[in-house]
Amino acid sequence: MIETPYLLFLGDAPDGLAAKVAQGIKDWRPEFALGQFRMEGCKADMGLPDMDLAAAKAAGCKTLVIGVANRGGVISPAWKKVLVAALEEGFDLASGLHNLLRDEADLVAVAQACGRSLHDVRVPTVAYPIANGEKRTGKRMLAVGTDCSVGKMYTALCMEREMRERGMAASFRATGQTGILITGDGVPLDAVIADFMAGSVEWLTPNNDADHWDLIEGQGSLFHVSYSGVTLALIHGGQPDALVLCHEPVRTHMRGLPGYKLPDLASLRDTALGLAKVANPACQVVGISVNTQAMAEADALEYLAKLEAEMGLPATDPFRFGAGKLVDALAAI
Repeated sequence: MIETPYLLFLGDAPDGLAAKVAQGIKDWRPEFALGQFRMEGCKADMGLPDMDLAAAKAAGCKTLVIGVANRGGVISPAWKKVLVAALEEGFDLASGLHNLLRDEADLVAVAQACGRSLHDVRVPTVAYPIANGEKRTGKRMLAVGTDCSVGKMYTALCMEREMRERGMAASFRATGQTGILITGDGVPLDAVIADFMAGSVEWLTPNNDADHWDLIEGQGSLFHVSYSGVTLALIHGGQPDALVLCHEPVRTHMRGLPGYKLPDLASLRDTALGLAKVANPACQVVGISVNTQAMAEADALEYLAKLEAEMGLPATDPFRFGAGKLVDALAAI
């Protein structure tokens, strides 16, 4: 078990989106997030108290969580001094990066000498099956996006919260490191061997009661040439009954791919739905979730109204304006 509360390590993150792991923990488990540690040049800010290691230890923090999700998931050499000092100060370390803490000989040696633990959450711990495509009982919603990091996890979490407040049966199903750190459970999908990815999603969303909804955290994008494979595994393994389209309208290009523009929502709708119908011919696109964080409220509301008129689907920013419209759409299925 990863001990709480946390000191969130933002390192030298170049922007807020690069620290999305920390942002997710701060937004969804604020009781765990006591402070943040930022190195020189860090451009991310969670709005938490800035703490050095001694102050964080005195405040009761037990684990330094690497809150950065960089391209390739690597532990930067520039971070090492802080990570070593944290172990020596008495912190455990937790990370969701592909570059595992346990593979860093210097960190392992210091952790052993100090009696501290290293937690790598992006490591599969189950022998997942190969997908069989058999229809399962219960219902499933999958969030799919025009790009990476547009709000797919937030969409599913917001919908779960709204559904539970209404007394509906719903479970958020984490498929990435941030979701796993928030909920304590899930599948680190992009670390699963490719042949078993769809099967791991079947395992994550098993047979359930007829009125129960699994709300599956989306990953990547079908239009992102780096990460489209993990998205397709979610679509086929999840066999969703409903898709929610996720988008951030202010982006000028795909995350990490300056030469690629974002697709429009109509293209996402048609492509994702066609692929979803391979595994579940009854699948429907039920709504649109828009990350309007960078927009003024009036502009955001105007944009959402325009989308609804153009697409014929309910559209909202579920974190900013509530997930009611999206849950209404699920309830109507």
